[in-house]
Amino acid sequence: AWLLGCELHDVIIVLCRDRLCVCAGRKKIEFLQPLQDCTDENVKTVTYLTKHKTVEDNQDNFAELIEAVKKSGNGKNVGVISKDRLSSDFIDAWKEVLEKDSELTKNDITSTIVDAMAPKDDSEINLIKKAAHITSEVFSKHYIMQIMKIVDLEKKVSHFKLAESVSNAIESEKYLAPNMDPQLVEVCYPPIIQSGGRQNLKFSITRQDRSIAPNERNQQLYNLLLEVEEIILQELVEGAKLADIYDLAKNHVIKNQPKLQSNFVKSVGFATGIEFRESVVSISPKSDVIVKKGMVFVVNVGFSDLESENDRANTFGIFVGDTVLVNGTTPATVLTSDRKKIRNIGIFLKNEDEESDEEDEADVMPRRSTAILESRTRSEETAEDKRKVHQAELKRKLNEEAKANLLKIRGEHVERKVKEKLSYKSQSLMPRDPDISNLKIYIDKKQESIILPIFGIATPFHISTIKNVSQSVEGDYCYLRINFFYPGSALGRFDGNVFSQPDATFLKELTFRSLNTKQSGSTTSPSMNLMTAFRLIKEVQKVYKTRESEQREREGIVEQEALIINPNRSNPRLKEVYIRPSVSQKRVLGTLEAHTNGSIKYTSVKGEKIDILYANVKQAFFQPCDHEMVIILHFHLKNAILMGKKKVTDIQIYTEIGEMSADLSKYRHMHDRDDLVAEQAERELRHKLKITYMGFTEKIENLTNKQIEFDTPIRELSFFGVPHRSTVLLQLSNFCLVHLVEQPVFIVFFREVELIHFERVQFHLKSFDMVIIFKDYSRKVATINSIPMSSLDKIKSWFDQYDIRYTEGIQNLNWTNIMKTINEDPEGFFENGGWNFLDMNDEDNEDESEEESEDDDAYQPSSDDDDDEDFEESMSSAVETADDDEEMYELDSDESEGKDWDELEAEAAKADREQRQQYDEDNNSRKRGMNKGASDNPRAKKKSRH
Repeated sequence: AWLLGCELHDVIIVLCRDRLCVCAGRKKIEFLQPLQDCTDENVKTVTYLTKHKTVEDNQDNFAELIEAVKKSGNGKNVGVISKDRLSSDFIDAWKEVLEKDSELTKNDITSTIVDAMAPKDDSEINLIKKAAHITSEVFSKHYIMQIMKIVDLEKKVSHFKLAESVSNAIESEKYLAPNMDPQLVEVCYPPIIQSGGRQNLKFSITRQDRSIAPNERNQQLYNLLLEVEEIILQELVEGAKLADIYDLAKNHVIKNQPKLQSNFVKSVGFATGIEFRESVVSISPKSDVIVKKGMVFVVNVGFSDLESENDRANTFGIFVGDTVLVNGTTPATVLTSDRKKIRNIGIFLKNEDEESDEEDEADVMPRRSTAILESRTRSEETAEDKRKVHQAELKRKLNEEAKANLLKIRGEHVERKVKEKLSYKSQSLMPRDPDISNLKIYIDKKQESIILPIFGIATPFHISTIKNVSQSVEGDYCYLRINFFYPGSALGRFDGNVFSQPDATFLKELTFRSLNTKQSGSTTSPSMNLMTAFRLIKEVQKVYKTRESEQREREGIVEQEALIINPNRSNPRLKEVYIRPSVSQKRVLGTLEAHTNGSIKYTSVKGEKIDILYANVKQAFFQPCDHEMVIILHFHLKNAILMGKKKVTDIQIYTEIGEMSADLSKYRHMHDRDDLVAEQAERELRHKLKITYMGFTEKIENLTNKQIEFDTPIRELSFFGVPHRSTVLLQLSNFCLVHLVEQPVFIVFFREVELIHFERVQFHLKSFDMVIIFKDYSRKVATINSIPMSSLDKIKSWFDQYDIRYTEGIQNLNWTNIMKTINEDPEGFFENGGWNFLDMNDEDNEDESEEESEDDDAYQPSSDDDDDEDFEESMSSAVETADDDEEMYELDSDESEGKDWDELEAEAAKADREQRQQYDEDNNSRKRGMNKGASDNPRAKKKSRH
């Protein structure tokens, strides 16, 4: 299969020194006809022998093949592949003929072929890297989460079922890299998962074993294996001998743990060639193979039959493995690049009696025993400088990938054609009505047009060209004003915002006037035509806009295939559930049923039905009822469907637990028996619903062969924010950032995110904002406001682990204008640095903060010499200041020059006397005024006597 690109059964190929012989059926010979065009000088002729139906009829073909072998070279040796175990009547007959010929010596050429095929070319290395990427993704995002869920819920799952889920995940499109065809992915060996008792340490598609609550001894042994693996990687260079590499690894084990020499594995790896495991090229003590550049090895080290400290009858094993590529003189490159430290791959159990301080540090929300990955819950322990290094790598890739994707999207983008709406294709199709010939306004409801008299000519206008119409009465006249759409006007969201010929001449408005008074001999006033036209235009506009809005709602909706109901009663089913958004005005109970023929069907008690096709589900979520009043199954669809007259892409199936609201005016005692019974009943209901919903999700996953896999938000990885109008709890899942409890929901897929920018990041503020820019630049950015500042570090760490680039600034940016500028000129945007302008803001902010910190530096005591210098400088400055003051004083007052203290005191006493004299004069004048006023007013004078 590897040689020819496909599997060909019952085909014999004999390679001679200058000749190639093929014996096969007629169709297979036609497939192999291009071999005749071989330009290799060593292959002079290609002989095709047609295989017959019966074995006896093929004896002539076998004889001709034996003759060709004997004529090649000395005709005594023939190479065979001893591991070739293929069997059929035709092949068995050929092997029998070959064995009976005593003149030919059979030589096994397996090792020769393996040695030739072991070094890989570029295309093979690229395929191996893709396979390693898929393995790492499934291990970290599927296998780990499955183990955590099993331990968390204290479930019992068989090894076979868990291995089957891993195999299905490997072939799932969810874990594949972009532009990777899932049909080309195939599992070479089924996963081997072992737990408890005696373990057989052989290669497996699961790269590492999980360790649940490892003790100190187990952690030390695991770290020793990591050291041994690192030694092997350092020694796997071109020209090294595999036996020497094994000896170095084993000597390191003997040096650190001499008692475990017998427990160490007999082989620490093997090469991959045509087969996944080539036993001929293994890293073992008896292998004389020399390492070559381009070889790919599966390095695996471990200890087996280790006795447990608590129970010596129970044994366990530790096994670590990686797929590596030999570079040359430099150490081998690890292709399965997952973190292998014990804190990253170990599962540590946390109980209720642990200190609350540890829970606060790890940001663990639940209060029950739970299995939590330490690398996820202690993300704040990641050093800031490590994040900066990783972000710098992402920065280098961001602009190049973003520019390529944007240009690709623009190249594939097809401009929407403007559909012109004509009233009439020709003048002959206009209605023959007397009002038109009398130059009156006429409304054609059938064609949704209005015919207006302009300069004595009846001119039709489609109703879509009219922006609005108004009517007014001023004196004896009635006015009808019609405004039209035109480029540059205040356009609506949908109507009139696209013009097929924007450079043409447009009509802006028209005003018609008519008398309100009746003329002699007439039953109606002339303005009646304007009033009737105003009413009819409004009616036609309403009908047109309603129809257009319904058509816009239906845009993007893919018509679903007809559903064939499976009458089998054993289909997975959830009863007494609600759906959101509701099909009718009032919410009603219904039943959710999963069918094996491709859909999930919801049926309400009123008979309303909603079908969700498996192929239309982009991502399914399961929101448990822990710390929530509802339990939810959420389906995020690829293409919108109609529910009533609304287009929806998110559908929820949920059940409420207990009362959503409580009457606080009612007196209740904490030890009231009814309250205790209600709380116990609620706990039991939560547990029952959780088991029911989880069972339903597992059945759907099995029915769809993991086509639909439910993602569960991780409450431990959460923060509060305002994505819409209210503050909600946003949680991370394996692939998304979500909030599902309140409406509207918030879902962002990490694979669709281009960049994340944090705004208003300042130390004196209590919150900041987060802006999410998507890879599709035509999509509106998502904003989460009012995130607590205490969550900033852990959010940065989470997004850094998801390989998402982030920046931060102190101001809010106008993202509408920014995205508009990028979409108008993407080449110019990236030529000017692209997204680096966000980093420039960060650098400016850092420079400002550094200047402020320099100004606010703490006091540092100086030496004695510095004090003396400062004292001299201060004295000299004081003398200079005194001299300046004297100069100013001399300029201001020349009279004071030469006066002594006695003269100055005499001047001061004279000034005091003059001031006192002036004060006495003012008091006397005030008293005279008061006495005069009292004499004029006797009542006031009498009052003053008292």
